[in-house]
This record gives sequence, C-alpha cells and structure tokens, in this order.
Amino acid sequence: MTRKLLLIAVIAVLALLLATPAFAQTSAGTTSTFGNWGFSGIGLGIAVGLAGMGQGRVAGSACDGIARNPGARGGIQGAMIFGLAFIESLVLFIWVMLFLRAS
Repeated sequence: MTRKLLLIAVIAVLALLLATPAFAQTSAGTTSTFGNWGFSGIGLGIAVGLAGMGQGRVAGSACDGIARNPGARGGIQGAMIFGLAFIESLVLFIWVMLFLRAS
C-alpha cells in the first residue's frame, strides 16, 4: 500500500510541475523556450523509452519460450518479429506527429 501511495504522490508532483509551463502564454511575436516544438520532444522521449522497454520484454519472453520449447522456434520468432514491428510503428507514428505539430 505504501508503494502505491508513493507512486501516486510522485505522479501528482510531476503533473503539477509540468502543468505550469504547459499553460503559460507567450507574448505576441515571440516564441516559447521550446520554440515550435512544445512538449512534443518530451512525449517522443517517453514514447521511445517505453517502446524500448516493451521491445526488451518481447525479446526476453521470446528467448524464454524458445529455450523451453526449441521445436516452436519458427512460430515464436515470427510472432516476436510481428510484435516488434507493431511496437516500432507506434514510435514512428509519434515521430510523425512530432514533426506535424512543429510545422
């Protein structure tokens, strides 16, 4: 229970810290500190980091499955590549949205 409360407290503090500059307005004719990018770069970093964690988990689980049943290597490897392609496509979609937002 304590761990859950600590996680909620950390998320609340981060939300409060990020909310203040997100709603700040710039004066006419000037750009913000982040330029035209806004917080998109932070979102891309979070997306890439979480996708990397997901890809590591997929690859690790595939290795465990192949180690337990070497005969099913082809099916496991195909499913792993399919899953990795989906994870990577999500990162590419975030990357495209980053550039669409910046333009």
